[in-house]
Amino acid sequence: MDKVKVYGAGWCGDTVRTLEQLKTLGVAHDYIDIEQDEQAAQWVREQNDGKERKPTVKLGEHILSVPSNEELETALSENNLINRPT
Repeated sequence: MDKVKVYGAGWCGDTVRTLEQLKTLGVAHDYIDIEQDEQAAQWVREQNDGKERKPTVKLGEHILSVPSNEELETALSENNLINRPT
């Protein structure tokens, strides 16, 4: 699987929270600032019915829009990127 990709903006609290969570969990990821990359911003809008929802997270074929911490951890676990206690 490709690295997790986080599309967002540095001023966005949800983007910052998501990046901090990935760092805490030790998950390798790429951050794409959609305010600096119009092509990335267009991709985000295509994934979100024309809206720039930040962050939009790509995990392989899965797309998460503004995921909660729990939603992100569940997706990471389902994609074998972290181990969650059972």
